[in-house]
Amino acid sequence: MSLFLGKIHYWLFNKIKWFEGLEENIVDWAKEKGDFPVDEWKKEIYNKYGAPIENKPLEEIVDTSNIHGWLQDKISRGEGRQSAWVTKILKSSPESIKDLINIFEKQGGKLGSEYAEKSTVSAPMEIYNMLNDYILEGMPCDRVNETLENSEDTYSWITTSCLHEPYWQKEMGDVNNFYILREAWIKSFIKALNTPFNYYTFIKNGMRVHEIKR
Repeated sequence: MSLFLGKIHYWLFNKIKWFEGLEENIVDWAKEKGDFPVDEWKKEIYNKYGAPIENKPLEEIVDTSNIHGWLQDKISRGEGRQSAWVTKILKSSPESIKDLINIFEKQGGKLGSEYAEKSTVSAPMEIYNMLNDYILEGMPCDRVNETLENSEDTYSWITTSCLHEPYWQKEMGDVNNFYILREAWIKSFIKALNTPFNYYTFIKNGMRVHEIKR
């Protein structure tokens, strides 16, 4: 049980806030679209998963008697809400997947451009580490990513288990939509870095393989 806040806790908290930022973008788009019962859905989703984290510093809102458990809970609630929003939207309007992809691409491109302004990328592993500042794959102790190759031209890894599917199953949604949206975000992020590298993902032997490749 964690009793003291460390760098890793702030790092993970920022990842959760990024994830909730995407949720906010989705809700704002749905409101503007005007075709969905957003207030009704929000009430239902918040009753089920709670509201997003307050806009306050971590040290003011975290349960210091159980920091690890508090962060894990916020990840679970955030994943639940995002799967609920996306599933409800796509069941009501399947063609809206294009708009959702655009939301993820826009945010990925914005953050990639911000990185490009302050750092130069020379190796694919550097891009992987950048992605790790945003992409949620459970808690660090879950260790679901395993490196396959780390060279000047390629960094590849496998995801040994899908931590996201249970949230989508709970909402009777399709977890493939999660991966479609995340792939769009990652590709846009990497493109904005203005490097010779691209991102690819595919399934091999039942596991998801990821490649950042020149």
